Amino acid sequence: PLPVIPDTEPTAVEKQIAGHVLPHIHDGSCIQLGVGGVPAAIGTMISHSDLKDLGVHTEMYVDAFRKMTEAGKINGARKNIDRYKQVMSFALGSKELYDFLDDNPGIIAYPVEYTNNVETIAKLDNFISVNACIEVDLFGQVCSESIGTVHYGGTGGQLDFVNGAYLSRGGQSFICMTSTYSGKDGTVSRIRPILTPGAIVTDPRTSVHKIATEFGVANLK
Repeated sequence: PLPVIPDTEPTAVEKQIAGHVLPHIHDGSCIQLGVGGVPAAIGTMISHSDLKDLGVHTEMYVDAFRKMTEAGKINGARKNIDRYKQVMSFALGSKELYDFLDDNPGIIAYPVEYTNNVETIAKLDNFISVNACIEVDLFGQVCSESIGTVHYGGTGGQLDFVNGAYLSRGGQSFICMTSTYSGKDGTVSRIRPILTPGAIVTDPRTSVHKIATEFGVANLK
């Protein structure tokens, strides 16, 4: 059976972060979203916005795209390539998402070698990449894979989309996170002088474009 992730309501702080990213998205933007509450919040907000003619080119297809499509915000009419098609590599989400994808002619699944190819991403004007991370340091290095030396997740396509979005004409990549988290010693900042010793650098400082927290967006470029 397919893995099912229920479509849950984003938290208040996730909605705050999404609210800072939303003004950077314009009519005709082509969007990539990662998993998590912030992408879900962005999908909900776009569904209730005046945005139109959005496109999709993503590695992972999530419920946020379904909501935006059902609200009439996505049609791919302004995509430079794969016009009118939502491009993905795989899907992960709710039962409603899988039912939506089943035999849907508006969506096409490509190998990851195509969806995550930096040159392919860069061909799409006004590309918006939205992903999450664990921590960032004051050099601008982003860790999305480990908590110190403790493995948390894989590299995935995050760096591909960070680089591809920046090379896109009008493109932007956003790494989203809450500014703090609750640890055993109290409130801990995710913005650190240096990454936690042993942390894996997912996105080098030379690639990172914009960091978004509940307090706003910082352009590290």
